[in-house]
Amino acid sequence: MKLFRFSTKKISMMPLLRVSTLFVAVSLIGGIGLTTESAARDLTVVSWGGSYQEAQRKAYFEPFMKKTGKKILDESYSGEMAKIKAMVEAKNVTWDVIQAETPEVLTACGQGLLEIIDWNRLGGKQIYMPAAIEGECGVGSNVFAYVQVYDADKIKGEGPNSWADFWNVKRWPGKRALRKIPKVNMEVALLADGVKPDDVYKVLSTEEGVKRAFKKLDELKPNLQWWEAGAQALQWLAAGEVVMTSTWHGRVKATNQEGHNFKIVWNGQCYGVDAWIIPKGSSNIDLAYEFIKFASDPKNQAVLASILPYGPTHVKAIAEVDPKVARELPNYPANLKGALAVNSEWWVEHWVELTERFNVWVAH
Repeated sequence: MKLFRFSTKKISMMPLLRVSTLFVAVSLIGGIGLTTESAARDLTVVSWGGSYQEAQRKAYFEPFMKKTGKKILDESYSGEMAKIKAMVEAKNVTWDVIQAETPEVLTACGQGLLEIIDWNRLGGKQIYMPAAIEGECGVGSNVFAYVQVYDADKIKGEGPNSWADFWNVKRWPGKRALRKIPKVNMEVALLADGVKPDDVYKVLSTEEGVKRAFKKLDELKPNLQWWEAGAQALQWLAAGEVVMTSTWHGRVKATNQEGHNFKIVWNGQCYGVDAWIIPKGSSNIDLAYEFIKFASDPKNQAVLASILPYGPTHVKAIAEVDPKVARELPNYPANLKGALAVNSEWWVEHWVELTERFNVWVAH
C-alpha cells in the first residue's frame, strides 16, 4: 500500500529534525502494517453443524491446520443466505468458505454475492464429477441422496426395488411417507410411472408432464403421510407407522447402528451435491482456495466418507475408500444405476409455481 508520495529532493532541503521525524513516522506506519499482516484474520469455515461438521473437523479442519500451520475457525448455520447477503453488502465479510445447497449457490451467485471460481486454482474441472460444477460459484463438496427405505425385519424376503414398488400397495400394504415439498416427489412420481431418469425433466417441463406427476401422486395419496423434519421419516418406520419411506441416505447408517435393519433402495435414488462457496469480498481468498483444494483431495474426501457415508466429488476419491464403505455411497458405481441427478437449476426456475400447486393439491 502506498501511504505517501514524496520527492527525495524535497527531503534533502528539510531541516534535520523534520527529516528525522518523517522517517520515524514512516517507520511507525510500516510497523503498523506489519502488525496488521501478522494478525490477519483466521480462516473461517461454515458448515451444517452436528455430526457432519464433527466429521469435517477430523477429515479436513484438523489435518489442514496441522499441514499448513494456519488456524481454522469453524461455525455452523442452517443454510440461510440472509447473513451472507448482509455481510457482502456491508463489505464486512467474516466468513470465508461456506458449505451450501445447490439452489442457494445458484441464486446467491446470480445476485453477485459469491466469488466466481477459478478452477485452475483447484486442479481444473476435469478432476471433479460433472454434478460438482455448480454454476460459476460452487465447488461440489459431497454427494447426498434422496432414497426410499424399508424395514427388512418387517418385510421378509424380496423387498421393494423401485419407485414403482413404492406405489405397489397391493403387494406391500400399509402407509408410505414422503417429504412435504414438491421437489423430488414430482420426479419420483414420474419414475414410478415409467419415465426414464434421463427424460424426467423433459417431461416435467411440459404442462402434461406436471399433470402426469400429480396424477401418479393421486394414486398413492390415500396411503401417504408427509414428513417435514428429517428425523420423522425413520422414526415412523421404526415405530411401524409406515412400511416404506423416503429419506436422506446419510441418516440410515446412524439409525441402523441403534439396532435397526433398514434397507436402502438405491435404484431410482435422486442425488444432489452440496458445494463450497466463497462470499464476495473475503479477505482470505488465497487461503480459502487452499482449503477447498485440500478438502477436495481424494484421500481427504475418502476420510470423510469413512466417517459418514456421503459421497466424494473428486473422480478418483471412490477408489481411495474402503470397498465395504464405498458400497454405502450414493456415487458408488452400482448405486448410480437408475439414479437421477436432481436438476437444481430447473427447480430454481419452477419452485414458486410448483410449490403453490403442490400445497393446494396436498390440502384437497
